[in-house]
Amino acid sequence: MRQLWHDLSASTATAGFVAVLVAFTSSTAVIYQAAQALGGTPGHITSWIWSISLGCAVVALLPSLLLRKPVMPGWSVPGAVVIATTAASGGFTLAQGVGAFMMSAALIVLVGATGWFERMMGRIPLALANALLAGVLGRFALDGFGAARTAPLLLTLMLLAYLAARRWLPRYAVIVTLLVGMAQATLAGQMQWSAIGPLQLARPIFVWPEFSLSAFMSMALPLFIVTMASQNLPGVAVMRATGYFMPVSRLITLTGLVTLALSPFGCFSVNLSSITAAICMGPGAHEDPARRYSGAVVCGLLYLLVGCFAGIITGLLLAFPQELVLAIAGIALLGSIGSGLAQAMADESQREAALISFLVTLSGVSIAGIGSAFWGVVAGAAALLIQRWRAAPPSQP
Repeated sequence: MRQLWHDLSASTATAGFVAVLVAFTSSTAVIYQAAQALGGTPGHITSWIWSISLGCAVVALLPSLLLRKPVMPGWSVPGAVVIATTAASGGFTLAQGVGAFMMSAALIVLVGATGWFERMMGRIPLALANALLAGVLGRFALDGFGAARTAPLLLTLMLLAYLAARRWLPRYAVIVTLLVGMAQATLAGQMQWSAIGPLQLARPIFVWPEFSLSAFMSMALPLFIVTMASQNLPGVAVMRATGYFMPVSRLITLTGLVTLALSPFGCFSVNLSSITAAICMGPGAHEDPARRYSGAVVCGLLYLLVGCFAGIITGLLLAFPQELVLAIAGIALLGSIGSGLAQAMADESQREAALISFLVTLSGVSIAGIGSAFWGVVAGAAALLIQRWRAAPPSQP
C-alpha cells in the first residue's frame, strides 16, 4: 500500500477517472437497450450496471496491484448490440439471456486456460499491433474532434488548454483540459444535473439461467466471437504497443471466470479494454511507465463505487455533455496515437502492411458482426504474407 501511495499522482488519478467517464457515458444507453430487449425492468438494469462494474473492479484491482502494471477491463459494447438485436428478433427471455452469458463466459475461460489466444497474439508482428492501436484510438479521436460540429467553442477551449498545459504543465495536461471543459460546459448550461438520482445502494437481482441450443447458437456464440475479436484482441494489442507484457492467458481466464460468476446478475461481458486502457497505459497518464498502474487502481476503485451506487453515480457520469466526453477522450489519446503510428511505420519492410491494418481498423467497417479491429489485423497480416512470399528457387538439373 505504501508503494501505491508513492506511485499515485494527480495525472494517474485523472487518467483513471477519465477512463471510467468515457466507458460509462459512451455505452450506458446500449446496456439499457440490451437489458430492455430481454424484458429487464429498471431494477434489472441497475443490477446489470452493478454486476458489470463489480466485475471490472475485480479485474482492474487484483492484477494491477499484483503485477504493478495497468490492467484495464471493460465490457463489450458490440456484444451488447448483439444481445439487443438477437433478443428482439429471437424473442429470448431474460433467463435465456443469462444462460447465454454464462455459456459465452465458459468459452472465454476455455480459450484462456488453453493458452490458444495468447499463442495467436504472439504471432502478430509488433508493427501490426501498433497499427491496430493507432486505428482503434484514431477512430475514437476522430469522434472527439468531430465534437466541433456541435460545440466548437468547447472543443477550441479544451484544445488550447491542452496545448498550453503540455507546454508549461505537461504532467497535468489532461487534468487542466478536463477542468476547462467542465467550466465551459457549466457556464453554457450544458451539464445535465437532472440526470442525478437519489443516493441509494444498488440492489442486485439474481436470475436463474435457462440453457438452450438456440440461445447458444444465436446469442452466446456471437457474443463470444465479438468479445474476443473486437475487445480482447485490441486490448492485448494496446498492452504490447505500450510496452506492457503480461500473462495474457491468465488475464483472459480471469475475465471469463468473473463474467461467469456475475452473469446471473446481468454481467454479459467483462473483457480487456483498448480505448480506456490506452488512457491509463499511455504517456498522458505518467511519464514513468512503472507508475501508470496506479491509474488502473483508481479506475478499479471508481468502478467499485459506481457499482455500489449504480443509480446516482451513473446519473452523475451521464450529466457530462457528450461533446465534452468525446473531446477529453480524443485529446487524452493523442500521445498514444502518435506513439502507435511512429512505431507502426518505423520498419520500412512492414510499413505498407501496417498502414493497411491502420486504415482498415480506422474505417470502422463491420463484417458478419465482427468489428474493424479484427479485420484490420486480417488485412495487415494478409498484406505482410503476400509481401514476404517468395517463389521457390528453380531446381538444379
